[in-house]
Amino acid sequence: MKCSKCGVNNANTHVKTVINGELREYDLCSECAHKLGYTDMFSDMQSDFSNMLSGFFGNVLPARTQATRCEFCGSSYSEIARSGQVGCAHCYELFADRLYPSIRRMHGNTTHCGKHSKTAERAKAESEKKPAEQTREDKLAAMKEELEQAIREQNFERAAELRDSIKETEGQA
Repeated sequence: MKCSKCGVNNANTHVKTVINGELREYDLCSECAHKLGYTDMFSDMQSDFSNMLSGFFGNVLPARTQATRCEFCGSSYSEIARSGQVGCAHCYELFADRLYPSIRRMHGNTTHCGKHSKTAERAKAESEKKPAEQTREDKLAAMKEELEQAIREQNFERAAELRDSIKETEGQA
């Protein structure tokens, strides 16, 4: 079976993802899997096995290399991968070659574009409105909210005034 990404090499990695409830399955060659951030699940076991063997043979095998750590927060890539939390902003630079493929796979991009909420847009537009520009619906909504507040405070005289104003405004349609 050929790699789903490059279509050239033979696939040796099967990947299943569920994103927003949608199941996707594809087969990748080693090169494409590595580029997309899928690493060998046995890589840590290989190091542990090497350490175990070195104990049997009196450290004849090469010693395990010390993990690279961020000089600012002290995180290693394996700790970040295990916890799913990046230690600090400097870790993104230090571990970029290993983090970015995973980030790209999860978020579809490696550049944060920010949120653009319609609710925030609406709130900004309403805060910029002049009182004369308020629509009938805006006035009604404000009066109904004030009515609910008056009822909660048990200010029934004000609540009655607001009720009458609401009926009058609704009748103007």
